[in-house]
Parts: sequence; C-alpha cells; structure tokens
Amino acid sequence: MVRSLWTAASGMLAQQTNVDTIANNLANVSTTGYKTQQNQFKSLLYQNLQTKTTSNNGETKPTGAQVGLGVRSAAIQSIFTDGSFLETGNLTDFALSGDGFFAIKNEQGGLEYTRNGNFYWAMNTNGGVILTNSNGNPVQSSTGTNITLPATYQTSRVTITQDGQLLYPNEKNVPMPIQGNIRIGIYQFRNPTGLDKEGESNYSATAASGPAINEATMPNNYKRSTMVQGYLEGSNVQVANEMVNLITAQRAYELNSRAITTTDNMMQQANNLRQ
Repeated sequence: MVRSLWTAASGMLAQQTNVDTIANNLANVSTTGYKTQQNQFKSLLYQNLQTKTTSNNGETKPTGAQVGLGVRSAAIQSIFTDGSFLETGNLTDFALSGDGFFAIKNEQGGLEYTRNGNFYWAMNTNGGVILTNSNGNPVQSSTGTNITLPATYQTSRVTITQDGQLLYPNEKNVPMPIQGNIRIGIYQFRNPTGLDKEGESNYSATAASGPAINEATMPNNYKRSTMVQGYLEGSNVQVANEMVNLITAQRAYELNSRAITTTDNMMQQANNLRQ
C-alpha cells in the first residue's frame, strides 16, 4: 500500500507538468510563430513480485507478476505544423509556409531561428538601413550576413519574391532584384523537434536537431518553404484540443488524488485492527 502512495504521487506530479504545458499553449494562442507543445509520458521502473518460472507440475508459466512504480514526464515536444496566416498589410511582415525558419543574430553574436516574421527596417550606423526583428537583432540573409540597404532606398517600395529575394522598382517602376541579389535566409533542420527553445518564439540548433540547412543551397529535389509578404503566421494552437486535454489532465489528477486517499483509508483500517 505504501507503494501506491508514491505511484499516485508521481501521477499527480506528471499531470501538474501536463497542465503547465497546456496553460502555456493557451497563453500563447495569439503569439506570432508559436508552436504548440505536447507533454510525453513514460512509465517508471517495474518491481518483480513473481518471476517467470514453472508450476508444481513443471509447466512453464507464460508470465510473471510485475507492478509499476508510477509515471514521469519524458519530454515536452513542439509540433511544427503551419499556423494560420494573418494579413497585416505591413511590407516587413513575412509568413513562412513549409519547414523553414528565419535566422536572427542575437546579442552574443550567435544565431537563433524563428517563425516570427515581424521585421522592421532600422537605421544602421553607416547611414543605411538594416532589417531587424522587434528587438533590433539583425535578420540574416541567405549568405549569412546582415541585410542592409543604402540610405537612398525607400523601404516602403521594397518587395520580396516567394523565395525571399528582395526587389526594388527601376525607372519604369518594374521590381528588379537589388544589386547583390540579396535574399532573406530560410533554413531547415532534419529534426526540428530537437531545437532548444530560447524564448520569444526563438530556437537554437543542437546536436539533436542537426545543423541548419540553407534552403538557398539545397538540391532542387528538396521541398523549399514559401514566403508571403504582408502576412504573419499565427500560432498553431488548437483551443478545442487544448481544452479537451485540460479536462483529461484534471480528471487524471483527481484519480491519482483519489488513489492516495484510498491508500490512506486502507492503512487506517489496517492500523485499527490492532485496537
């Protein structure tokens, strides 16, 4: 009976983590580029009460007797499906359809990856303009450099193609590739679920995710992402699913709590036998 106390307690702790994950999903239902997370569980060790052996007649017993010792959270996995596209009309808002990520240089000079395409043109130290995120961190090009334009360019006239190439109108008002063929970098990962979460919808590469793969240099038989200007990608959180998961987690928490209460009552009954 004491075993059941700790088993039920492990279930309550696991469901508390599950509720924390669901609450985080619901809190980020309107966060641009947010990817919903799912809690994964796994059982703890099993204790052998009776091993596979033979009966008194020498017949082999097909199974033994093992009792589980509870559950714990194994992982919290992000689901990288596309969110819905939300029209903003802002020419520096970009949504991605596919498996790609934008690359951002952080304050430490490292790279982080995001699906949040809410970008801005900011004044650069040399008098030009640079494409950044809302925190002022530079967006990276397909060649791994900051995306900068001369001060003579009107940023309101800059457009992009579906593969991220920047265009600017010529004398005849026809959009043409900007000198240097500047392209917004889009990167993929062989295992995006292995990315580390850095906050603000940003991720960093790990050994589990593998290195970033530049879509601009991928073979033609690989599927590339599509960029859409004037839109942002909303979160892929499904509120109805999260509410069902929340109810399920609550009931599981209550059942584990009931198991603790039942064990306590049984121990009290056993203690009363001495009286």
